[in-house]
Amino acid sequence: MKILQIVPSISLVYGGPSQMVLGLSSALAEAGIEVTIATTDSNGDVGQAPLDVPLGIPIAQNGYKILYFRCSPFRRYKFSIDLLQWLSNNAQNYDVAHIHALFSPVSSCSAAIARSRQLPYILRPLGTLDPADLQKKRHLKRLYAAVLERPNLSRAAAVHFTSDQEAKTSERFNTVTRDLVIPLGVSLPPSESISIREKLSIPTDKPILLFMSRIDPKKGLDLLLPALETLDREFHFVLAGGNPQDPSYEAAIRDRIQSSSLKDKTSIVGFITGSEKTALLKTADLFVLPSYYENFGIAVAEAMSVGTPVVISDQVHIWQEIERSQSGWICTCDVERLTQTLKEAICDRAEQLRRGKNAQIHAQKHYSWNAIAQQMITTYREIQRTNSKSANP
Repeated sequence: MKILQIVPSISLVYGGPSQMVLGLSSALAEAGIEVTIATTDSNGDVGQAPLDVPLGIPIAQNGYKILYFRCSPFRRYKFSIDLLQWLSNNAQNYDVAHIHALFSPVSSCSAAIARSRQLPYILRPLGTLDPADLQKKRHLKRLYAAVLERPNLSRAAAVHFTSDQEAKTSERFNTVTRDLVIPLGVSLPPSESISIREKLSIPTDKPILLFMSRIDPKKGLDLLLPALETLDREFHFVLAGGNPQDPSYEAAIRDRIQSSSLKDKTSIVGFITGSEKTALLKTADLFVLPSYYENFGIAVAEAMSVGTPVVISDQVHIWQEIERSQSGWICTCDVERLTQTLKEAICDRAEQLRRGKNAQIHAQKHYSWNAIAQQMITTYREIQRTNSKSANP
């Protein structure tokens, strides 16, 4: 079976939702599936250099292949005429396409081409069908949906959601879809041997509260910083992440911390990857993400996978799983409730350890790429059989 993954970009600057395609592809390849990723060389907005990669040439990586195409025109929107032309000429070589991101021109056009070439496809919205998200540029999105996404959704073999809550709340534009709920997986490298506490000069008696995500307004930093400022407990806050697409907001957050009481109890470490990221997640006593909206929350799952309990809002759509498994603490999106929840979580080390262990067990069971790959393979085969029957009645 040959599977084509189509994603606007796999650059690190776009965060976990794009990166998950690599983890899924690796697990599929390990299970014997032939996988090709078609993507662009996009690496941020205009003004940032594209990825330094060969274009239009299959690159072997971890058992699968990646094809990069020039992001042109409309670099800001990660568009690629070359990718679409390649897909039009090669769609017949694949059994199923898994298309990641809606309201992204290259993904939307890819679905239309797949449909015209009788290539069955799965759509993964990445949270773009959330009603609150659709309110942004509402009139433009309604027009876009009418022209492209509504027919794409109506003819999709399945729509891939990463949580029950995402599926429940997502808009379908009056189409009937087959909903496929399969979470994202976690794959972290071994942690580096250096002590994070020594590296950041954090005393051993101060609990570490870690925020590790894109520095973006939807992540709830406007809730977290006031909550930390009023938290009457000893702690050290580590802010990890960046946002090259919105450097002014990232700068505003840094300035806010530097001019507040958090200045002397905060380490701002920027974008962290690899073994250092794993070490930081393991060292933290609590992982905090009070987002206004997360269709899954890959960073939350990563923290859980190394045994770090989490404090999240009830707008992170795996919160019910975390509540049921007692893997962390849940609060609403307001400063007072977040403050009270942090006070409760930070005071009880024994409870942190208990919930951290629960988190690790839950992640190993539900966020394993190998298990997720098997679910995807079952779905791909069902779609392949259905397509074969319709092509040969």
